[in-house]
Amino acid sequence: MNVYAFITPIVVLLLIMEIVYCVYNKNGKYPFQDTITNLGTGIGNQCINLGVAFFVYKWYGYLFAITPLEIPLTWYSLLFLLLLQDFVFYWFHRAGHTINIFWAAHMAHHSSEEMNLSVGIRASFTQRLFQFAFFDWILVLIGYSPEAVYSVAAVHLLLAYWHHTTVIKKLGWFEKYFVTPSHHRVHHGVNPQYIDKNFSEFLIVWDKWFGSFEEEVEEVCYGITHPPRTWNPIHINFQFWKQLWDDAKETDFLWDKIRIWFMPLGWRPRDLEPYADGGRVGYNLTEQVKYVSSPMSNSKNYLIAQVALGILFLFFTINLKIPLVYWHRILLTVGIFLMIISWGGILESKKWAGGIEIFRILFMAISLVFVLDATEISSYQNWPTILICFLAGISIMYFSVAVVKAKKAVL
Repeated sequence: MNVYAFITPIVVLLLIMEIVYCVYNKNGKYPFQDTITNLGTGIGNQCINLGVAFFVYKWYGYLFAITPLEIPLTWYSLLFLLLLQDFVFYWFHRAGHTINIFWAAHMAHHSSEEMNLSVGIRASFTQRLFQFAFFDWILVLIGYSPEAVYSVAAVHLLLAYWHHTTVIKKLGWFEKYFVTPSHHRVHHGVNPQYIDKNFSEFLIVWDKWFGSFEEEVEEVCYGITHPPRTWNPIHINFQFWKQLWDDAKETDFLWDKIRIWFMPLGWRPRDLEPYADGGRVGYNLTEQVKYVSSPMSNSKNYLIAQVALGILFLFFTINLKIPLVYWHRILLTVGIFLMIISWGGILESKKWAGGIEIFRILFMAISLVFVLDATEISSYQNWPTILICFLAGISIMYFSVAVVKAKKAVL
């Protein structure tokens, strides 16, 4: 079972509840452009997690076969696994804020300049792979099965999801032992005193014991020291990868080309200009200028509808109970990534957004109809095909008339 397919509906339900609460109270906690970007990045990340699951079960299965240890799965051994994973994740998370290659795999999650539950699903495309490849394997070697490690990692992720909110304030005695939204708001802050603090996800005691704890006092300014200034999920996820790659190409020293990936943040090759102030400059709310753009006209309601359809498409793609072969899921994933890239273009009124949006609708509809027929779940003559063609047609008509033509009329 893909455990992410189980927790995703819970995440979506909590997200909807907070959105309704914030809209009702008109507190401005869900800026539209940032929220769509968060949702799009989260949708793309779920597809990547499906591939990571196959990697984990393959490699971890080999490790589990060679280890002489095996821990029986009981409620208390699983609880102990959760605590172990929390401890391991603390160090993985801390590495993600101190070592170049790990920050590259983590940065996307911090790139939002807001704090709400949609930020909790703005996850890096590469972070889970790095977690399982470099850290969580130790849990298999000590005797836990790959299935247990992967499933508890998902539970651990869910337990950390609710921290991404400003609706919940301080929680009294609970904050002495467990991570709360107040603690995690600090972690997402770029205020100078908040940078690289509060790495814990479940138990806050790790930060208190290892000297990385900071109390929330000053109002938190969210984001990163070098904001991506775009809604494009590909740029958001690979901005720092590209920065490291460019430095590795530019330096003339072979050793620097290799070690740049494993050096502390702010380090540059010896023949390149150093970053100002070591590359780690904090700022507060009075200094922050949040990124905004002009979306295509009349695109708001259209994008809301497409997000709803996109989530349904995602559920079909990642649900392992549906008998799809691997390349069917890859085909559907290509459509999903075209979709979230197109959303970013619409939010920024890119010239190419109109063409790619119509193309991706056709691609996703044709791919879905083909997969349904190839797996004999449905056929070309049945009602699912009719419904898919109807929704694709309505989407193209509305987008072409209400969004694209409206933009041309404004121009």
